[in-house]
Amino acid sequence: MSLISAGRAPGRRQLTAAIVLIALLALFACSPTFNWRELRPQGTPLLALMPCKPERVTRTVPLMGTGTEMHLHSCDTGGLSFAVAWAELGDATRVEAALGEWSRASLASLRLAPEVADSPEAHWAFRLPGAPKARGLMAQGTGPQGQAVQMRAAYFARGSQVFQAAVYGSSLPSEVTTTFFEALKLP
Repeated sequence: MSLISAGRAPGRRQLTAAIVLIALLALFACSPTFNWRELRPQGTPLLALMPCKPERVTRTVPLMGTGTEMHLHSCDTGGLSFAVAWAELGDATRVEAALGEWSRASLASLRLAPEVADSPEAHWAFRLPGAPKARGLMAQGTGPQGQAVQMRAAYFARGSQVFQAAVYGSSLPSEVTTTFFEALKLP
């Protein structure tokens, strides 16, 4: 005995509901929170992956006692903020000091003392082939609205160009940060 002959066939409403449910599931499947895409910042050899469409901003910032043009690509998704930034120093001998100053400025933005940058607990193993000077920094501080914010950042250089790649959020899922940092390439 089939369901139809027993009078248990799905009605029009159930069929319509099932079709709508399938369509909604398909719609959500096509719009993931982390939609990874390639980023190649113009003027650099860097290749990165961003989980959302980044906005691009260029500003002059104080770095090494002078105004330095900083290029930033950033976006927000899934409650996280992602950033890839770079600057041309024009002098490779200034790279080490610039990377240190940049990491201390990042900590200051989280209302943390600059000395945190020297703490072994604040470092994570970051290596990038093609970047002889590279360091990883992680910290938990306070955001502009007083909320707890975690940061994981990488600072690196090639020649006289210095870079930062960073993720900020109330918590940092390891699968997301791993994808972001492992995708960085300096071919």
